Amino acid sequence: MAKADTESLSLARAALSLRCLPFRRVFYEAVEGKALSSEELARQADIAPPLTFLPLSSERAEDHFLWLIRLGVLRREVDGQGLTERVRLTPMGRRVLRRWPSEIPRAGRRERILEALRRHRPRL
Repeated sequence: MAKADTESLSLARAALSLRCLPFRRVFYEAVEGKALSSEELARQADIAPPLTFLPLSSERAEDHFLWLIRLGVLRREVDGQGLTERVRLTPMGRRVLRRWPSEIPRAGRRERILEALRRHRPRL
C-alpha cells in the first residue's frame, strides 16, 4: 500500500474516532495550545464552554487519551524528566480538525457501535 493511501486511511480512521468520542472541538483547541491531564479535564467539568459533551471521570478520559495517542491525534508531553501524564495535539490531529470549521459533527449510533468494536476488539 502506498504511503499516501496509508496516510489517508489513518486520517479517515482518526476523523471517525473524533466524531465518536465525547470531546468537543474546544478540547482539541485547548490541547493544541496547552497540555492537559485527564485529572485536570475531569476537574473542569463545570467550565463554560465545556470541553466534553458529557462529564468524564479521569480514568475514562485517560482511556480516551490512550486511544487518541494510538491513532496519532494526541501525544504525551515531555518535560525534563521524561513523559508526563499531560497530552498535546499532534500535527496529524491538527490536520484532522481542519475538516470541520466549527464543532465536530457527532457520529450516529451505528458508527459509534462499529467504532467501539474496532477499538476494543480490533481483530473482529
